[in-house]
Amino acid sequence: MKLTFRKEAYLLLEDGTWCKGSSIGKPGTTTGEICFNTGMTGYQEIYTDPSYYKQIIINTTAHIGNYGTKNEEQESDGVKFSGLVCRNFSDVYSRKDASGSLQEYLERNNITGIADVDTRWLVRHIRHKGAMNAIISSEITNLEELKTELAKVPSMKGLELSGEVSTKEPYYVGSEENPYRIAVLDLGIKKSILDNLVQRGAYCKVFPAKTTFEVMNEWRPHGYFISNGPGDPAVTTYAIETVRKILYYNLPLFGICLGHQILAEANGVKTYKMHNGHRGLNHPVKNLITGRSEITSQNHGFAVDLEAVKSNPDLEVTHINLNDNTIEGIRMKNKKAFSVQYHPESSPGPHDSRYLFDQFISMLQ
Repeated sequence: MKLTFRKEAYLLLEDGTWCKGSSIGKPGTTTGEICFNTGMTGYQEIYTDPSYYKQIIINTTAHIGNYGTKNEEQESDGVKFSGLVCRNFSDVYSRKDASGSLQEYLERNNITGIADVDTRWLVRHIRHKGAMNAIISSEITNLEELKTELAKVPSMKGLELSGEVSTKEPYYVGSEENPYRIAVLDLGIKKSILDNLVQRGAYCKVFPAKTTFEVMNEWRPHGYFISNGPGDPAVTTYAIETVRKILYYNLPLFGICLGHQILAEANGVKTYKMHNGHRGLNHPVKNLITGRSEITSQNHGFAVDLEAVKSNPDLEVTHINLNDNTIEGIRMKNKKAFSVQYHPESSPGPHDSRYLFDQFISMLQ
């Protein structure tokens, strides 16, 4: 086995907390909002999820990199997160059909990270203090210099980021012979969402984030899908206006994650930045319509205001997070529109919630 000798690296949080570890990925300096993901597998799917744009991810599972990387497990056209924090980082991998090591993957995608960090301590700290900006560096060793660089990073609250990760040109997914045409507003969509729609008979046209309703409607779709994505939903005003027009004409609509928050904002319901968000593959959610619970995949740092939904006569809460009673799903009582905060495409797993795609197709029928 090849021995790797790593440079020292430093992690500094916005509140002044810092630690020293070992450099992984490409040597350098990176910044972003730090968050943690509790999933035990699926790191490559996480790293290519556009919803993690401008975020530093702590992988809480102890070993990262031990099964390498594989081209088929990309969720977008490339890596979207800003930096990686982990405990034990593995240069070697056990999966025979892997295309390479995680170290090679991070280097190729210009991602800077830090390993040999006590991630249990770090996650406990963030859970107590809340989400905040952070900086990782293997080239700046002076804490005052790190603080100066970190002070330049804007807060996630108030950032409009979907326009930066969205497709620049419309494109098609699926067969033109499929029975259902779905117009997809790409705010940072994952490949697995499109795959789930196509598998159920959809022919999707994916539109850039700032496409107007009038342009989308020229294609004469049977329904509209509003995707996940990064940033603050309250300032994604172009998407809110598009959804309002879809609702005005009572056209079928399904939203996931940011799409869920946009549906709420379009109904006058405010969203807010959470203390530290929900990210992982193991969040319990209760479906209030069926009474059944499901284990879900989640990635969000903003949420919909529960009391505002309850006081809105047009909306109904359909799903609740069993850990903290935050809203996980809503539907409109007088329109053909519903949404969920979590990720039913579940890549990586679990698959408990994929029935929601069937529900959307049934609405088109």
